[in-house]
Amino acid sequence: MSGTCHRLRSAVTAFLHRLAPRTLRGRLSLVALTTAALLMLVLTVAFNVVAQHRLQHQADDELRTRAAAVATTVDTTGTTVRVLETSNDALLDANVWIYADGRLLEEPPNAGRLTRVADALAGRGGRRCVTADVDGPLRLCSQPVSAGNSGALVVTALDLSPYRSSADTLLLGSLALDVVMLTCTYALTRLAVGRALRPVRTMTDQATRWSAVTSEERFGRMRHPAELAGLGTSLDAILDRIRTLLRHERQLTGELSHELRTPLSRIIAELDWWRTRPRTADQTHATHKVIAEAAQSMRTICDTLLDDARGGALTAPGTAEILPTLRRLTEVLDAPDHLTVTADSPPLEAGVPPALLERIVSPLLSNAFRYARSKIAVHAYGAPDGVRVDVIDDGPGVPPPFAGRLFHPGQRADPGDGHSGAGLGLPLARRLARSAGGEVTYDPGHTPGARFVVSLPAG
Repeated sequence: MSGTCHRLRSAVTAFLHRLAPRTLRGRLSLVALTTAALLMLVLTVAFNVVAQHRLQHQADDELRTRAAAVATTVDTTGTTVRVLETSNDALLDANVWIYADGRLLEEPPNAGRLTRVADALAGRGGRRCVTADVDGPLRLCSQPVSAGNSGALVVTALDLSPYRSSADTLLLGSLALDVVMLTCTYALTRLAVGRALRPVRTMTDQATRWSAVTSEERFGRMRHPAELAGLGTSLDAILDRIRTLLRHERQLTGELSHELRTPLSRIIAELDWWRTRPRTADQTHATHKVIAEAAQSMRTICDTLLDDARGGALTAPGTAEILPTLRRLTEVLDAPDHLTVTADSPPLEAGVPPALLERIVSPLLSNAFRYARSKIAVHAYGAPDGVRVDVIDDGPGVPPPFAGRLFHPGQRADPGDGHSGAGLGLPLARRLARSAGGEVTYDPGHTPGARFVVSLPAG
């Protein structure tokens, strides 16, 4: 039994859910219509109750007026009650009963069953009114004759059909008015809600057309109602966050491509060299070793950049001996013979992991390898606030007009200089150094060539 009730409730709930409007406009219009319908119902019931009470009061007033007129024809001055004859007897005697001490003196012709109702009302005495349904709705009122203590009583009756008809007409009119009002309420509510939601539709269309990355348009720059201004600000913040995340994603992709190019080139070169002609077992073993080192370097690069993208570089533990790390990096990068790597004694340690130190210095070395003419020098030394690593070459240097954009992603001083590059290495080096509490700067006063200084906390 409980399972049947539960299924029945579920079916009713599902049916009501299907009937509910799908749109916010429809739901608000339905709420307004329901509220207006309840209000109209209360007002209609109250109006018709008051109208019926008023019509009944008018009928009672008319009956008492007639009873007072009839009472003037009743003579109670003698020992017996007499009904005087007047010129308007036919008019006054219509639906009039006259009693004396409970005894019926006069009644209208063809009264029939209605006389019994009048007798009952007269038997109760005093001023009273009752409603009876005898061949139609009738209202009867009793009125004592006030002269003396004769006990005379007049009962008058009135047909309520015209009053009932008026009440029915008022009811139908009020119902018709309710229907018109509810229709207007629903239509005006839909119109008002539609106009109120028009900015939302406009914002939706704009969001569909705009690109979070390429478009500079924002909702906060447009005039909106106060309720939507906050929504526009929130949407702008979301668009800015999406734009930042997409920009970081593109930056990470470019940086990974930039950093992985060197070890990939080593792997390809070793494979091409190994496949050109048969090799001895020692040569094959050496090739395998180079490929394994390049693959490990690629893994280290990926781990370092991904850790930095997650914010892990800020708290990455570990220290690195600078000189061994730099020498290992030059071996991986296939440094030219004119490179020298030196460090002050005692042995210097940087407060960053070796992999992060390699990723910071690697773009600087790559640039030096690319542009140096005959000399590259890497020198590590201590400083009051940490350690320094200078990367110096005797190349053409950085053009002074370009120095301000040197660390901007995707910027190159001369894209047609015949050297490959995407302009991502120097920005990556600076970003990684700053994430570890350090810095990468360019010395514009150094000539000839270029001098980059890496500042890192001491280990």
